[in-house]
Amino acid sequence: MDYRRYAIYYAPRAGAFASAAAGWLGWDVETGRPVPHPALPGLEWPVADLTRAPRKYGFHGTIRAPFRLAEGVTAQEVTQNVAEMARALPPVWLDGLALTRIKGFLALTPQGDESDLLRLGAEVVSRSDALRAPLTESEIAKRRPERLSPRQRQLLGQWGYPYVMEEFQFHLTLTDDLPEVVADGVAPVLADWLAPVLPRPFGIEDLCLMGEDAAGRFHLVSRHALTGA
Repeated sequence: MDYRRYAIYYAPRAGAFASAAAGWLGWDVETGRPVPHPALPGLEWPVADLTRAPRKYGFHGTIRAPFRLAEGVTAQEVTQNVAEMARALPPVWLDGLALTRIKGFLALTPQGDESDLLRLGAEVVSRSDALRAPLTESEIAKRRPERLSPRQRQLLGQWGYPYVMEEFQFHLTLTDDLPEVVADGVAPVLADWLAPVLPRPFGIEDLCLMGEDAAGRFHLVSRHALTGA
């Protein structure tokens, strides 16, 4: 398949956590297919209506945000680059994950010391930067630079994304931007449902190369185990 953009994400390995998260969003990046949403007792809103925006990306944590390939860079070279990074970089372990409200949306965020996670993010961004095409004016405008801090605008210009390096905030998005009353109602139901499958400790053990199809849905292209020391 030809992909219009690529990204480097965390996505859980096959298991109860991955299956539950894919079902919640309604899209499985591993199979590249829609999956049915769960029926959650006590949830007043259809899951499909709560998850429209994150569904196309699948369940993931961004490490390198979606990018178009630089001129002359091939899909094979992208895969090779991610494989080489994974061999050089170690896995990251944190205490666990917790359901958190970030502005208006619900997400899982890591618990514990994030210093190794910040290092991983910085390494992946710097080692993959030659793969990406420069941002267009419209791509820059979508990031609303007028709302960014001076440092975030600098990072956007240098790395193509404002939330990298010390601004990196790893999270696993679970909902659209929701009204406060809806988020308050969804959070306890979702937290109870996810509790049995949340990993503890939580490990980022792979770099997942993702590709965006013509419809805007993301697919797992290849998974590369982090095996560096």
